[in-house]
Amino acid sequence: MNLQRVKYKDLEQLPYISVNKQFKQDFFGHAPAPFIGQFGYPQVNIGVLSPQFLGEMQEYDSPRLWSQEHFKIGHIASLRYGLVNSRTKASVKDALKGTRFLELVREVGMAKQAAEVEIKLAKIPQLQLKPDAEITPWGPASEIRTARITSNTKVDYRVEKVVNDTDLKAALGIIDLYQKGFEENTLTKLISVGNLGLKKNRKLVPTRWSITAVDDTLGKELISKIKDYPVGDYQLYFGGDWGNYYLLLFLPEIWGYELFETYIQKPVNPWSKNGFKYSTDHENYNGRKNYAEECAGGYYACRLGILERMIGNQRQNRCLALRFITNEYNVPLGVWVCREATRKSLSEKLFSFASQELMFKYAEELIKRKFGFDINLLLKESQLLKEKKQQTRLIEYA
Repeated sequence: MNLQRVKYKDLEQLPYISVNKQFKQDFFGHAPAPFIGQFGYPQVNIGVLSPQFLGEMQEYDSPRLWSQEHFKIGHIASLRYGLVNSRTKASVKDALKGTRFLELVREVGMAKQAAEVEIKLAKIPQLQLKPDAEITPWGPASEIRTARITSNTKVDYRVEKVVNDTDLKAALGIIDLYQKGFEENTLTKLISVGNLGLKKNRKLVPTRWSITAVDDTLGKELISKIKDYPVGDYQLYFGGDWGNYYLLLFLPEIWGYELFETYIQKPVNPWSKNGFKYSTDHENYNGRKNYAEECAGGYYACRLGILERMIGNQRQNRCLALRFITNEYNVPLGVWVCREATRKSLSEKLFSFASQELMFKYAEELIKRKFGFDINLLLKESQLLKEKKQQTRLIEYA
């Protein structure tokens, strides 16, 4: 059975998706989310995402709801591909200049409920599907001609307080709202439209970057807390959803984290010349100094769920996380899948073990039964396990 190490983007499956919807050039509707592009940075596309069809607005832009209500891949994709991106160009430094459309985008970005809007586009939007591993998908895009909000938007007073505090750093604002129960998607929108941070530093942030910024900021805050906890036990969690499954192995050691992402094609053919492709990134107690290039945003999204479990346990552990992407996951839905699938895994039954040998043996048999895959192919590549062996030898020598 062969293994090939690649960046996560090379694991993506980009299927043809049929969406049978007729879009309008001018319409009244609701805008549940803004979108800030990255191409051409610092001159980027800024826009609002709006469905031209009836539906519950929260359903269009809430990974927490999709997870709680057990939305299927097809349902989520259908909702998201029904969103029209009404957009124009702007500089990321224009966040405080207050052009009319930019003010509308910023208002959409902090609204408690989807803002009511009237949109007139330069052309009838045409759907061109370009699935992406990190960003939650949307439908067609068209240049904005005119746009206006047709009723007063409602803003949560806690959000309004943080947005109006121009002496509060963005990281502290993110942490404050997260601790008050706001989901990561809400925080991403606030960051992307330049609604958080010191006044002089506020600028537009591409949506792709703001997703990881939120997960990384929250992760670092939780890491600083769990380092004060005593070391936990050998624990194993397994579960997931949307064709993404996580095997999470907690070791009784100080904080460390390593993620392996493997695409599992069914039926498994162990004699395939192509073998299995995987990506991996890790950090030890001292953390990372650069971006997780191989696993990208999924690295930080998975880490957040793991840290939340350690906070709940009031214990710190070293965690080996193995993500298995099956061909059930036939439409890339974005990084939120990693975050919510990890949380679902950690809400499943906990298995405790007296030793690493027993835990790894159980894990090996579990994954062999589920996917026909030998996890030892990954474990032998683990940098954290290699570190552990080296440390053990040093202690024995001393």
